[in-house]
Amino acid sequence: MTDALEVKSIARRFGGLVAVNDVSFSVQTGEIFGLIGPNGAGKTTLFNLITGLILPSSGKLIFNRRDITNLRPHGIAALGIARTFQNIRLFGDLTLQENVAIAHHIQTRSGVFSGVFGIHPSRSEEKMIRTRSLELLDLVGLAQKKEQKARNLSYGDQRRLEIARALALNPKILLLDEPAAGMNPNEKAQLSQFIRQVHEQFQLTILLIEHNVPLVMGLCDRIAVLHFGQLLALGQPETVKNDPAVIEAYLG
Repeated sequence: MTDALEVKSIARRFGGLVAVNDVSFSVQTGEIFGLIGPNGAGKTTLFNLITGLILPSSGKLIFNRRDITNLRPHGIAALGIARTFQNIRLFGDLTLQENVAIAHHIQTRSGVFSGVFGIHPSRSEEKMIRTRSLELLDLVGLAQKKEQKARNLSYGDQRRLEIARALALNPKILLLDEPAAGMNPNEKAQLSQFIRQVHEQFQLTILLIEHNVPLVMGLCDRIAVLHFGQLLALGQPETVKNDPAVIEAYLG
């Protein structure tokens, strides 16, 4: 199995604070890979590094054998890396279908502005985008709410909409930052099934940050544990769960 993403000795310093410290691991093509650890361990910082929101202080990031270390977010997204955020970032005053359509425009030739002004060839693309957006909303169970404004959705539905929007980018790898945050046990169980469905249907590689340990252990092929910005453990769920250092630092 080939490596979709390689994190090579990545470090990020903010002044005197070392948020990520010499972290190395690889995510294999087609696997669901979990990233866990206490609050402040550096997980979201690592996601921000992978997606170009911040640049590393040292180290390299390789995606499908291409060095993406110094690429900006739009360039990384265009290569096939999409993400959701710990704090949901939707366009609250736009409809569900509009939220997903905006992501589609990044993939089209005409782009957002020609789509707005109706400049050729965006009209044919707009029809495709509307159809594809509705298909993704149907996949996440939100097609019946397509004309609702995003801010009126429940928290769980906003999470699903954010995933639909990420899928509109046609990613090769999907980064999910605490997708189960704020969900009740039933919603978490449904989310786990949904992630598996997305993984299989789109043949995606998935990198997942999550604090819900049972969800991660039951869903992921392999898991990395961060602690104070450093890699504490890496391996299959059962191995990580029984690692004394992980138990002491995180699982208790």
